[in-house]
Amino acid sequence: MDKSIVEQDISARVEERDFTIVVATAEHAVFADVIVETIYVAAKKRGTGIARRTPEYITQKMLDGKAIIATHGDDEFAGFCYVETWQDKQYVANSGLIVEPKFRHRNLARKIKKAAFELSRTLYPEAKIFGITTSAAVMKINSELGYFPVHFSELTHDEEFWSGCTSCQNFDILQRTNRTMCLCTGMLWSGEKS
Repeated sequence: MDKSIVEQDISARVEERDFTIVVATAEHAVFADVIVETIYVAAKKRGTGIARRTPEYITQKMLDGKAIIATHGDDEFAGFCYVETWQDKQYVANSGLIVEPKFRHRNLARKIKKAAFELSRTLYPEAKIFGITTSAAVMKINSELGYFPVHFSELTHDEEFWSGCTSCQNFDILQRTNRTMCLCTGMLWSGEKS
């Protein structure tokens, strides 16, 4: 085997161990702008919509202990996801899952989502955990965690949640269908242990 291929493989495995995934705190607020921009650019590149969040919103999630962040090496942003509750904490969603492009294809999104899922179950053990997504990769991760596809009527009826969709380029579809369908797939956790 070519020595350079072996060196690359070893380097990749060492780099994998250099990721830190934790509940975000105030110290991570310095990443809020890059998180917002990374989410926006990824959605634009995929040609799909996403509820646009502000750096202040992301920072507040960190201050509230309702976000997961992944960093690489000496505090380089690698990935993020946050927890949001709806309908008096009856429903909880893990939103804004993103991985910095240069760190993709390393199972980092799966690890971040799993951490956000566990945080949700810890903070809100009685809540129904759900999500909406257009990403096949996120649907696969959700399925591995025990989520299954559902009709939008089985998700939160909280108007504030659905108003977050107004910044999505596909909002007109949601409106035309009386909020029964869109390009996103609704997924609900089955309640089974993952």
